[in-house]
Amino acid sequence: MWTGRALVLDLLPILIVTGAVVGFTAALLGVGGGFILVPVMYWAISGTGVAEEVALRTAFGTSLLVIVPTVASSTWRHHKKGAVVWRVALILGACGAIAALAGSTLAAHIPGQTLKTGFGVFILVMSARMLIGIKSEGVASDWESSPRTIYVVALGLTMGVIAGLTGLGGGALMVPALVLLFHFPMLRAVATSSAAIIFTAPGGIIGYIVNGLGVPGRLPYSVGYVNVAVFLALVALSIPMAQLGARTAHAVDGRKLRLLFVVLMVYVGLRMTGFFEWLGS
Repeated sequence: MWTGRALVLDLLPILIVTGAVVGFTAALLGVGGGFILVPVMYWAISGTGVAEEVALRTAFGTSLLVIVPTVASSTWRHHKKGAVVWRVALILGACGAIAALAGSTLAAHIPGQTLKTGFGVFILVMSARMLIGIKSEGVASDWESSPRTIYVVALGLTMGVIAGLTGLGGGALMVPALVLLFHFPMLRAVATSSAAIIFTAPGGIIGYIVNGLGVPGRLPYSVGYVNVAVFLALVALSIPMAQLGARTAHAVDGRKLRLLFVVLMVYVGLRMTGFFEWLGS
């Protein structure tokens, strides 16, 4: 197994590039970027000889930590544009944080292959929901005030559990839900999702730290299932690129955002379920 220093040096290029892509994509699409972060970190970490379960949980926990400063950066840009619906974002975030703690604790006791396949299936299901029947713009007269609090709470709790289980910020669920269920315009959904993730992710981070303490076979520089060295490499460019992504989101059509979102999700979902390996077998 590699030493911590060798790990960072050998993986530094791919981690920095991944961080840049995640920062831009997270701000552009209103997701935490975990659907890119988790697979890349999992493949990289497991390639060092770390056990599959430990590699995947480390990818989940570290992904959530990277997500926080990345979405905070993009949310600030969206907020200045007046695109964040803070009432909805705060309810989603508060409920999601509690549920994410429960989800991350549950993930610490699920076999790695099950987590990996479940992650891929979830991504594929949500990509299908985004593609079928979504309008890029909602009804301007009712999108902001119509969501009942109980429905927003339910969405926040559901999103939080999934965020904790999968290492995603929850944007893969929130963006399509805000568009499909609450008739948010795509840009408003992206901005509000980004804001909610700031509060949701810490719940999952705490869970992965606590449940990973003392586990053998973790990477050096790990606190529980969160790896500090990998985190620092990833955030080097993710924060400035998030600013660019948020700026771009206000200049492109909502339908194009949806299409880009779906294409990325389908690819990652298929990779994580082992579909491409099955084709080659």
